[in-house]
Amino acid sequence: MESLAGYFLIATSNMPDPRFAKRVIYMCSHEADEGAMGFIVNQPVPEITLAEVFLSMNLPPPDFDLPHVFMGGPVELEAAFFLHSSEYTSSNFIKVNDLVSVSRDPRILKDIAQNKGPKDYRFLLGYAGWAPGQLESELMHEGWLTLPSEYEDLFETPPERMWEKITAKYGIDITLFGDVTGNA
Repeated sequence: MESLAGYFLIATSNMPDPRFAKRVIYMCSHEADEGAMGFIVNQPVPEITLAEVFLSMNLPPPDFDLPHVFMGGPVELEAAFFLHSSEYTSSNFIKVNDLVSVSRDPRILKDIAQNKGPKDYRFLLGYAGWAPGQLESELMHEGWLTLPSEYEDLFETPPERMWEKITAKYGIDITLFGDVTGNA
């Protein structure tokens, strides 16, 4: 199977794990012998604001509207990540593709406060991870649909609309999706 890095994993109605019900995952890495990693990108965490994150880092929050904090997945919930546009680089980042990178560098917060940060970003707590072979098995049996991602879908689509809007782009009414899983 080719790498799914840069693709969306969309949970269908057949998803047996309730933590992923109606979730959209942006895949950041996928290697057969190393496993896979991605982030849920449509699950805001209303109990935590990005302004509170700035304050916890002893940084004054910027005076512009800040995006949501997102639950990136059920693994290492205390770990913070930035999924961001690739025009911004930090000392520690992984390039997913030409448009998107992921980083854990806390300096991004300082740069955002000074209007020097990435053009687009999502601040995520935790991630979704799979051991080698696990994702491939789930794709055959457990309710995932894989779709190509587009930058606009990742950063411009409101999180509450992603699950339906991304699939509709490919002619799929995900709310009616039955027992079929696969790739588009």
